[in-house]
Amino acid sequence: MTERDTELLREHGLRVTQGRLAVLDQLERLPHADAESVHRALVAAGNDTSVQSVHNVLGDLAAAGLVRRFEPERSAARYERRIDDNHHHAVCARCGKVEDVDCVVGEAPCLHADAPPGFTVRTAEVTFVGICADCAQTAT
Repeated sequence: MTERDTELLREHGLRVTQGRLAVLDQLERLPHADAESVHRALVAAGNDTSVQSVHNVLGDLAAAGLVRRFEPERSAARYERRIDDNHHHAVCARCGKVEDVDCVVGEAPCLHADAPPGFTVRTAEVTFVGICADCAQTAT
C-alpha cells in the first residue's frame, strides 16, 4: 500500500510525507470518514498529529484528486478513496451510516440533466437518505 500511495502522491504533484501516507492508509480502512474520525484513528495508531493537520492533508488530497470529498446532509464532510466512478451514497437518517450506491445508469455522469447551453456535465452527486437495514431492524 505505501509504495503505491507514494507513487500516487508523486504522480499528482504532491510531496510524499508520513502524514499524507498515514491519512491515505486510514481512509483505506475507514471509507466515508470525516476528519475527526481520521484523526482519532491516527492517534490510536500512535501518530502524533493535530486535527488541523488532518484537515490540511485531506484538503490537499481532495484538491489533487486522490480522495473524494462529499457532504451528507447534517454531517461533517466525509472523504473516501473510491474515486473516478461517479458513484453515489445512501445515508441513514438515524445513525449516519454511509454506503456506496453504484452509478444508476452504468456510466458517468449517471444522470442526464437539462444543463445550460454549452455546459458539459462531468459528474452528478446523488445522496439517498433513508433508514439503513440495521436501524430498521432495531425499530421493529
